[in-house]
Amino acid sequence: MFEQGRGFTETKLSVEFKNKLSDAAQICRGNILKMTTLAMSGHPGGSMSSVDIYLMLYMQTNIDSKDISRDDRDRIIISHGHTSPGAYTALATAGFFDIDDAIAGFRLAGSPFEGHVERSVPGIEWGTGNLGQGLSVGIGKALYARLSEQKFHTYVFMGDGEQQKGQIGESRRIAAKYKLSKLTTIIDYNKLQISGDISEVLYQNISAEWKADGWQVIEIDGHDLDQVYDAFYKAAHNEDAPIMILAKTVMGKGVSFMENKHGFHGAPLKPEQLSDALTELGMNNDLEKYQQMRNAEFAGQLAKKYKHTHSTYPSVKKGEAIVYGLDAKSDNRSAFGNALVSVAGANVGNKDFHFGVFDCDLAGSVKTAGFEKKYPSNFFQFGITEHSTATTVGSLSAENAIGIWADFGMFAIAETYNQARLSDINHANVKLFCTHCGINVGEDGMTHQSIDYFGLLNSTFGWKVITPADPNQTDKIVRHVLATEGNFAVIMGRSVLPIITNENGQPYFGEGYTYRYGRMEEIRKGADIALISSGNMLFAAMDAYEMLKADGVNVSLYSVSDWSDLHDDDIKTLAVYKHVVVLEDHNIKTGLGTAIGDAMITSGNVVSLTKLGVAKFGSSGKPADLYKMLEMDAASVVRKIREII
Repeated sequence: MFEQGRGFTETKLSVEFKNKLSDAAQICRGNILKMTTLAMSGHPGGSMSSVDIYLMLYMQTNIDSKDISRDDRDRIIISHGHTSPGAYTALATAGFFDIDDAIAGFRLAGSPFEGHVERSVPGIEWGTGNLGQGLSVGIGKALYARLSEQKFHTYVFMGDGEQQKGQIGESRRIAAKYKLSKLTTIIDYNKLQISGDISEVLYQNISAEWKADGWQVIEIDGHDLDQVYDAFYKAAHNEDAPIMILAKTVMGKGVSFMENKHGFHGAPLKPEQLSDALTELGMNNDLEKYQQMRNAEFAGQLAKKYKHTHSTYPSVKKGEAIVYGLDAKSDNRSAFGNALVSVAGANVGNKDFHFGVFDCDLAGSVKTAGFEKKYPSNFFQFGITEHSTATTVGSLSAENAIGIWADFGMFAIAETYNQARLSDINHANVKLFCTHCGINVGEDGMTHQSIDYFGLLNSTFGWKVITPADPNQTDKIVRHVLATEGNFAVIMGRSVLPIITNENGQPYFGEGYTYRYGRMEEIRKGADIALISSGNMLFAAMDAYEMLKADGVNVSLYSVSDWSDLHDDDIKTLAVYKHVVVLEDHNIKTGLGTAIGDAMITSGNVVSLTKLGVAKFGSSGKPADLYKMLEMDAASVVRKIREII
């Protein structure tokens, strides 16, 4: 370890510092080979071609190994996460942790030093490895700097093979549009990927593509430390367009029999090869020392020693609730838009409140146009770039900021599941508001009818899915979600919905109603059969209840808005009924009915369960006609309950 720099303030790299970096790079290359051979897996080739740049970044940027969470630190994002050995060795050199921990713990079950970079490792800002997403993450950090009025710089280190990913093109144009001059991308241009030469796998002119999208491009020798420093100095003092540094490097740099061999992209050296390589690098072969350290007990010690760190979630004032009367002609998406503006207004003037709302060419449909008009500097129009937007919102929300994205459910969930999964892994705080969900979308047809929103997000471990039943409940839920840490998806349809009433004919979710996440609502009390619904379908369930009541059939009606966390007491309540019927605007294989059935079996509260919902892809038509066709309308519910009786 040697002393870090504090930004690229000097015009030239000093000879002394250059020599230290050069010596450190040789040691790092040896350590890269040790850890990958020890683990019998990993990516040594690209780690060795990247390590000179890794060292320059971690030794020279404005970061501090003794205060890794300082809010004004530079952000270093690693997009080619498989080069984790290069990142770990450079971070250890910069004093973030002991190199022995990284070598012995690399790819060891239970250790934080995973095969692809994760935030549990000190100094790693974002867990990646799904190629093509790093630049979108960097945009989130650069926007946070702008929203919080800080001067820190964001660096995104990428591989050359991943330039084939379409998401990078989206992000390039977004960064250029918003003139993110404090965002710099570095590409490790060793020209080799797993299948061979990048030009033969899929040809592209990387430099020309970046220039065409509005970036400045600097081409350098990625192993010439003077050139590397000069490029970073120009980027750090740049006030114009964002800069991409194309760093020409050598796969397997430093070991003659590895250089320019694509076979070492994802294959470690064998023990006998390791000895030859370490001799060439001038290092001792102490692999046996690390083999003795490497066990489950050691992994457990590392897990306790290195824990995920994240920003404190901002304190948010919820503002005054908006109450919709019985004569209100509104849909849930409009209620969301109104609540969004209300919450923003309640927090204006709070210098620590940073708020970003993102749109993908749908502001009028998802009802964020009102926010855009009132708070234009906090509104980001990303165009039709759902993959980049999903990643950027996650990145921003992992800072001391609120990241909000409103979009159609099909695009924001089904199309971008991987991005949502990474937000879960990275402990982000995405506030996702999805409109046009379910068969309720109607005329748009089956390609746009999002019927798997819960099934997809419920396969993660942190996302919470909420389906408000009417505009009043939507208002309360929006305020709760914005003020609460975690990843939330609020699911809404497109149609105007009637106001849900209580037994006295007043708005059930209006004055005096307090939203309690995870709790079921008893809308009507009856006996023998419990009818459960929520979201787009609760009004149909209410109609069915009234039809049954008129015929002398007394059922109970419940609303379950929070599908992800069913409360044990509510499951016990349902267990007193002879039959439970669930009506949902979702694929019945993976929706609310399945979640309730699973909870019943797990808790031992087993009763007869009938699931009514989407059993096949819909068609194009009016929602009422489609519900009838799919036997999800009130009359069909009544018929099914009569069959049960």
